[in-house]
Amino acid sequence: MRIFLVTAAIVALPMLSACGSDTEADPAPVTAADISRSLQDKGLPSKGLADCAAELYVAEGISQAGLRTLISDEYDNKAVDQETLGMSKEDADRARAAAAKIGTECVGKS
Repeated sequence: MRIFLVTAAIVALPMLSACGSDTEADPAPVTAADISRSLQDKGLPSKGLADCAAELYVAEGISQAGLRTLISDEYDNKAVDQETLGMSKEDADRARAAAAKIGTECVGKS
């Protein structure tokens, strides 16, 4: 009887661990407001410029992992690889495209 209960518990454990929501472990999505706040916290003086820049970063389609890298403090005190900017190649290309647009579309907004 004891062997049966132990075996049943071992068989049931993987099924029970699969139950539940993955969203509890998933971090909240990074929003344009998060990016804007991060840009301002890092010294961008204009809220209008930060909001515009944040919208462009999101509009370029940078992945959530890339946006998390963008707002993280990881590269505040160390050099970032200029090729990848600490992101995937695709996200780095999108971030560069957004940065180019910031100069033309956002400068002058306050």
